[in-house]
Amino acid sequence: MGFSELSLILGGPQGSGLETSMLVLSRALAYRGYGVVADREYYSNIVGRHSYIHMSISSKRTPRSLTYPVKLLVSMDAETVFTHFKDIESGGVLFYDKDVRAKKVTEIPSIEESLRSRIARDLKALGAGEDLESVLGVLRGRGVTTIGMSFQEILRDLMKTFGIDPRSLSRYVSGIITSSAALLLGLDREALKYGFERVFAARAKLVEQNVYVADSVWRELKSYEGLLRLDYPETEFSEVLVATGNDVVAIAKIVAGLRYQSYYPITPAADESFFLEKYEVSEVDGTIVGPIVVIQTEDEIAAINSAIGASLAGVRSSTATSGPGFDLMVEGISWAGMNEAPVVITYYQRGGPSTGLPTRGSQSDLLSSAFAAHGEFAKVVLSSGDHLDAFYDTVLAFNIAEKYQLPVIHLLDKFLANSTATIPLPDLGRVRIERGLKPVPPGTYKRFNLEALISPRAPLGTPGVIMWYTGDEHDEFGHISEEPENRVRMYSKRIEKLKLVDEEVPGDLKLRVYGDEGGDFCLIGWGSVKGVALDAVDEIAKRGFRGIYVDVKMLWPFPRRELLEVLRRSGFGNVVAVEHSYGVNIADLAAMAAGVQIRKRIAKFTGRPITLSELTQALEKTLTSDVDRVVISYGG
Repeated sequence: MGFSELSLILGGPQGSGLETSMLVLSRALAYRGYGVVADREYYSNIVGRHSYIHMSISSKRTPRSLTYPVKLLVSMDAETVFTHFKDIESGGVLFYDKDVRAKKVTEIPSIEESLRSRIARDLKALGAGEDLESVLGVLRGRGVTTIGMSFQEILRDLMKTFGIDPRSLSRYVSGIITSSAALLLGLDREALKYGFERVFAARAKLVEQNVYVADSVWRELKSYEGLLRLDYPETEFSEVLVATGNDVVAIAKIVAGLRYQSYYPITPAADESFFLEKYEVSEVDGTIVGPIVVIQTEDEIAAINSAIGASLAGVRSSTATSGPGFDLMVEGISWAGMNEAPVVITYYQRGGPSTGLPTRGSQSDLLSSAFAAHGEFAKVVLSSGDHLDAFYDTVLAFNIAEKYQLPVIHLLDKFLANSTATIPLPDLGRVRIERGLKPVPPGTYKRFNLEALISPRAPLGTPGVIMWYTGDEHDEFGHISEEPENRVRMYSKRIEKLKLVDEEVPGDLKLRVYGDEGGDFCLIGWGSVKGVALDAVDEIAKRGFRGIYVDVKMLWPFPRRELLEVLRRSGFGNVVAVEHSYGVNIADLAAMAAGVQIRKRIAKFTGRPITLSELTQALEKTLTSDVDRVVISYGG
């Protein structure tokens, strides 16, 4: 018998190939039928600072959450061991470079002073010295198996065999840790080779060299093969997609019929546009469908305005950004609201305010998204809880934008953007393209016709059709007007589109309920807390607490009726909100929009994802005590 589920960490310096290790290992595991979710945590510098991959693997399904402690820590350097030695569970395994055993925590310049002090304090409390060898002794005392290998010996052999420039050898360390992890998990070399081939496609030499590294690792660690062997996989999907959240959204935009994407590079949004640039599609099965134009603009102001311009020309358009970039887009979004221009803003949240934590995650931009821009106008804010949701929600965002002629903000976050997961292939039979196009009536064209909330929309350049657009208040033609009665009618027309959205969008696209409605509690959240919330509801049921998770998918207009009905039907006394923010703002939004007062709140705003162990503990604390607020702060 092996492990049906297992968590691990791969750690090393930023820029050392950790992301490559994640991609190779994920594909190798998926090739053999295992489910994977892997979060990439990294500093905002280019190279050098500590980075790590936190991965969960399952033989039964795609994991929904991460957890501590982990069964396996695979380290490239001493800093990884110092940072994460407390994260390894008793009976776990550490793989490390034995060439750095003498390294002291005081000798590592990339460790922040506050972290160094904390590590030194922890080591002193354990009666250990400040060198890595002392830490290894502590771990062995806790029943952790420590496996050392000389990375230099492997790299020197590789250099001699292939004539590699010594300055390039560091890039192959990722091959060492990937191969060691695969060996310990019981993966075969064919699966590992498949992973290398998928990641290094068209670079046969790199595949050959990394396979050579893997063979060297296998020879040296043969006695440890399968030490943490995974159970035979039982996943139900014969075909899976292995992709990051950025990748999935980009794929969905292609499926949705995107024709124009603008962006200014910003973490963690830029990878989506890079994907679109790489896989630009203009032909499908021999049919010309038109190219996707992807433009890197000079700033985010140009990005939103050019996307609006493409929308006015009649194509599906979007832009992708993060917090600082979104701030710059706000005036443009207001202009789109005034002119009823359908445009999608894909908004990947990160830690703010200002530059904040540019490579860490957050959900603290909820209220700014819902209320962004001056004045009042109709906009829709959608959220996605996992990779598969993100696919369908992306298509929905374009459908709503065009059908109701308004801006749609698709709110995601770094945790989803930068995590890799195995998901079933999306069901294209579920995809519906709804452009909401109405024929332009004959005669004089009134772009903002007041006869209905949704006016006929003709693209710029339509033969014989003249139209005007302005940032000022305007009449039905688009001519500037400050006349009071016109102002009331036009202003109301724009805002009251939200009534149509609220009435016409199906309830399960606005809010979803998971779990036992006859239970003891209701956990409410949105976005990427979905997976860990679902697992926490299952986990706490083992401790005698039955409940549900309410996943709010449409954040604005807020699904007031749907939430009140869930709470009325269930009669919960304990309602708890969870969010990656200080304020747990979903609770405030529910109070404002639905009159629901949520006193108990669980918050995490370190920039690291909420894990299963800490959410379960926090949830139990709120259910068994008078504590209203729990702040989680764990994570490397």
